[in-house]
Formats: sequence, structure tokens, C-alpha cells
Amino acid sequence: MSDVRNLGAIARSAECAGSGGIILPAKGGAAINADGVKASAGALLRIGVAKCKNLRIPLYYLKERGFQIVAATEKAEGLIYDVDMTRPTAFVMGSEGKGISSSVLALCDVQARIPMHGDIGSLNVSVAASLMLFEAVRQRQK
Repeated sequence: MSDVRNLGAIARSAECAGSGGIILPAKGGAAINADGVKASAGALLRIGVAKCKNLRIPLYYLKERGFQIVAATEKAEGLIYDVDMTRPTAFVMGSEGKGISSSVLALCDVQARIPMHGDIGSLNVSVAASLMLFEAVRQRQK
């Protein structure tokens, strides 16, 4: 994710959903700056954000600690509603242009798609992240 406004929107949703943090690629990832803080309504000042050279390393770390890794991809057969998000879960969101790399996708435990009926076929990454986060919130409130 390279757009600071998308990062801000994701941070705002993540903070509202009670997320533990956000991991971004060090190269090509959105800058954490005043525009991002403004777009996040200050959430970037309240939630942990890490930049990593290799995104596979934090995924290995999370998996070792019992997290399931869920890739949000329109290419998945299963829907987000079919994934048990009551357990510790980390979401992998693709970049706006390239999606999720095959090496990162290979580390994901589950691939899930957000159902869509229109002709466009994809959502803005911040909207998709919000839908994933709040599906986890919904499931955990049962």
C-alpha cells in the first residue's frame, strides 16, 4: 500500500476494530506523515505500525505464535464469512496494483474473497481491509 490516505483509512478502521497493529513493506510502503495521520483521525498515533524489509518474516513470527494468516484476494474460492476469525488472525491485503505476491500468498493459511456483484470486480484496499476487520469483530461478538 503506497497511498497515505489508504494507510490512514486502514489505521482508523484497525484502531476502531481493536487491532494490534499494521505491518507495511519498507520499500514502496506508504509514508507515515501528517496527511496519513489526518486521514486516520489520529489512529496512526494510537496503533502500532511496523515497516519490514521482508513481509514474510513477520508472517512467520505470527504463525509461530498461533495466528492464522488470511489473504484477502478476489481469486479465492471461499468467502470471508466461511473463515473462523474468532481465533488470533492476521490479514494480508494486496497492494493496489500488484495484489499479494506469490511468496507471501504461499505463507497464508486461508485465502478468502469478499463477495461482490458489480462489474468492477475489486474494492479499494482500505474498504476491503475494513470489511475483513469488521467481519472478525462481528464473529467475536457472538
